[in-house]
Amino acid sequence: MRIAQVANFVAPTSGGIRTTLRHLAAGYVAAGHEVVRVLPARRDGVRHADGVTTLMVRSPLVLGTSYRMITEPWRVAAMLDEAEPTHLEVHDRTTLRRLGRWARRRDVHSLVVSHERVDRLLGAKTPCSLRGVLPVRAAADVSNRGLASGYDTVVTTTAWAAAEFRRIGAENLRQVPLGVDLDRFGAQTADRSLRRAFARDSDVLLVSIGRMDPEKRVDIAIDALAELVRRKIPARLVLAGDGNGRKELERRAAGLPVVFLGFVADRARLSSLLASADVALAPGPVETFGLAALEAMASATPVVVHHGSALAELVDPRCGRIAAGCGYGFADAVEEVLSLDPADRRLAARARAEMFPWSATVDGFLSVHGLPAMPRPATRLSLPTDAVNAAGTRSGGGTDLPRAA
Repeated sequence: MRIAQVANFVAPTSGGIRTTLRHLAAGYVAAGHEVVRVLPARRDGVRHADGVTTLMVRSPLVLGTSYRMITEPWRVAAMLDEAEPTHLEVHDRTTLRRLGRWARRRDVHSLVVSHERVDRLLGAKTPCSLRGVLPVRAAADVSNRGLASGYDTVVTTTAWAAAEFRRIGAENLRQVPLGVDLDRFGAQTADRSLRRAFARDSDVLLVSIGRMDPEKRVDIAIDALAELVRRKIPARLVLAGDGNGRKELERRAAGLPVVFLGFVADRARLSSLLASADVALAPGPVETFGLAALEAMASATPVVVHHGSALAELVDPRCGRIAAGCGYGFADAVEEVLSLDPADRRLAARARAEMFPWSATVDGFLSVHGLPAMPRPATRLSLPTDAVNAAGTRSGGGTDLPRAA
């Protein structure tokens, strides 16, 4: 079969959607299917790599971001006409949402992945003075009804993300959790030299990975550090990521032991950073899954997550805490995590992450497409022994395609 993946908001420094597309495509190819991707880019082009053909569509930048958005969806439809996929997978609900109609006219199986929870996202972007006045939920319901009616299946990654579709009675809803690269994020153990670049062995090292845009609420992580410092806890915070909110965050962090790394492209370095931290912070309130937090747990690092996000579904009391969405609440939660046995909390974090392999995600999406899963031998990854105690003394831690068959 030939599966077409179409998406917006994929950039060299983007995270979740790009990672998801990559792992799904690799799984589809391994299962014997062809994969065609259509993505926004600076200029038109075609790229072939790892069994995947990527068709790049000239698209403008979204103001204030590094993301590009396809503004001529009819060009995508023309590319799909040429590619003749048997299955369509859309990872966008903006300019590409009507591609479900294209699929229906051509009897192509279609699914759309909702990577955002619209009611919460609209609520977060609504000025405080207008909250409770603007019909946010009603607007989200209208958008979601239109999306669900246009595709064979709507896929969400968590129950939290699915809630707004259940509210409107969508009957074509499926839930498939995303995954984590257990090999990459399990192979890297804590690096003492990397840790010492940011903190002393006696310090609490906190890390937060994510885009520095307002809806990610990185300010909560900075406020949590400020509260811990006020409590005389020797804590330091490393922020990995970039975005249009960085300058404001740097002003907020002035005088505090905060390091801004910017976007970290080296995944091995990112894994070592996560493994070297005592606690990872995930303060975003509108996360529909939270790959960065799962990568932290795969690196044997416990997490503190925002109570209002889908991440509350991923965390249990052995490997982290669910915190109130403020600096004080996150500081309390960090202290609670630090009170757990260092080896136990690291082992529990890794064990929780092992419940989310990408292979299960690929099988789930293949099932939604109506395609069989690939048989795999049963394997279990374990936490390297030295990862428990290596983190420091305090914690231990174009379209020239063949025709489809």
